[in-house]
Amino acid sequence: MENEFLDKVENNVVVRTWSKKCNSRKDDEVKQLFYCNYGDLPYLLDIKVDEHLFRALAQFWNSAYSCFTFGMVDMVPTVEEYATLLRCPRIQADKAYSRAVNVLTFVKKLMKITGMSEQWVTAWIKQKGENKCIPWKSLRDMILAHPDTRKKVDVFTLNIYGLIIFPKALGYVDEAVIDLFEQLDRRVTPVPAILAETFRSLSVCQRTGEGRFIDCAQLLDTKTRLTEERWMVILQNLHDEDVEWKAPWMVPDEILYRCGNFDWVPLLGI
Repeated sequence: MENEFLDKVENNVVVRTWSKKCNSRKDDEVKQLFYCNYGDLPYLLDIKVDEHLFRALAQFWNSAYSCFTFGMVDMVPTVEEYATLLRCPRIQADKAYSRAVNVLTFVKKLMKITGMSEQWVTAWIKQKGENKCIPWKSLRDMILAHPDTRKKVDVFTLNIYGLIIFPKALGYVDEAVIDLFEQLDRRVTPVPAILAETFRSLSVCQRTGEGRFIDCAQLLDTKTRLTEERWMVILQNLHDEDVEWKAPWMVPDEILYRCGNFDWVPLLGI
């Protein structure tokens, strides 16, 4: 894969800066409302992606088996790991995302989420390629001026999903993200969709030899920053004995972690 492919990962520094200022204005009651409804999603805004690691990892992606293959070692992100990283509340964990047969129009979905008029929503909708989007700047301005605190929190979270977790066009929130977000209050978890998008995006980039990773890069991040060459050496020489087959940061009683007499067998999902 070309080394340039990750240069096209969206960098949302401006969004992060604005969100910190916005958060600093919220009182404890608003923060409590946010965390009760959406968990600790804002922490994703502060993670800096290690692009050298990403370039190295992409070259070890096995499209046939949807996993990373390092010599004789296979690894794959799991549903449970993504759920933990996203801090998804357990209340949202009983249904996977699926598109309903009779869905609201894009305008109606935006009206429902933002609480704004049809005239306001229609004026801001843009066409980006084959997809309809709305600029995050218009949503930002709406948050600052909206009288409804719940709507402010909802739209702030929508920006995180559209710009950090599912980035598509820089500075815009895509219709598909709004379709998913609109179903979150129906006890739907976005984790399987995020995990599937990771697999799809990595496979497309590897197959074409270029492209842009459009899923949440922060979920595959590490705090250790090394050169790409150093990461390649580490990953190429990885052996079973070098891997600790458990995730100590996950709560054991919330996941399936045993298979027969073998503890901590990594599984794709429950």
